[in-house]
Amino acid sequence: MTVFDRLLQTRNRKGGGFFLLLDPDRLSPRAIEELVGAASDAEVDAILVGTSLALFKNFQHSVRLIKGLAQCPVIIFPGSHSQIAPDADAVLFTSLISGRNPNYLIEEQVKGAPIIKEYGLETIPTGYMLIDSGRYTSVQFISHTLPIPSDKNDIACAHALAAEFLGMKMVFLEAGSGAERPVPDEMIKEVSEYISIPIMVGGGIRTPREVERKIKAGASFVVVGNHFEEGAGRELMREFVDAAHPRQQVGV
Repeated sequence: MTVFDRLLQTRNRKGGGFFLLLDPDRLSPRAIEELVGAASDAEVDAILVGTSLALFKNFQHSVRLIKGLAQCPVIIFPGSHSQIAPDADAVLFTSLISGRNPNYLIEEQVKGAPIIKEYGLETIPTGYMLIDSGRYTSVQFISHTLPIPSDKNDIACAHALAAEFLGMKMVFLEAGSGAERPVPDEMIKEVSEYISIPIMVGGGIRTPREVERKIKAGASFVVVGNHFEEGAGRELMREFVDAAHPRQQVGV
């Protein structure tokens, strides 16, 4: 079974899925070990590994460390072609379809494709859409792109549909790292009703209640990273995971 099929199986069985995002630039090896341990205890559905810059030359080592400890799929969420590691289970093969910078639409993908082939990694083609969050985010600065306004659901729907027609397997609606506001529920609802491929949602999600709302609005998977990086609320990770599993809560 592919990683993608496993994720879909989780969504279908539990009503949604919860992904923990780890940024090697922000975390020491000890912090990574603690977070992966917490993720295993909470039965997180997948761990995403990625960063905007990769300032330190430890990305492959970090992925190897995470994979050695994790009890769920480890999926790379790359900020560039340099963030590809052979020990991962899969890679989100993303294209920043909300922007018009060719470097993140196709150039990084062309550079990364031969490396992914050499490592034999499973790819999950994903349309990455940056949604305005009320602040200037790292990904916005690095990518030199404008986010989709958070009140322009029609624009988000059109971009998501284009991703589906291009053959992508998922779309990722993201408010960005440290977002002031998460992706609005109404946008998630309209996009999920407009397309037939799964939706990931991340950025600015800080409570289990917010996770529950995103799943109820139509997200298949919710991604949280920053909230757990400083140690705050790690003991509540199980509540975040349970909030993403509405069918499991009612014993379906």
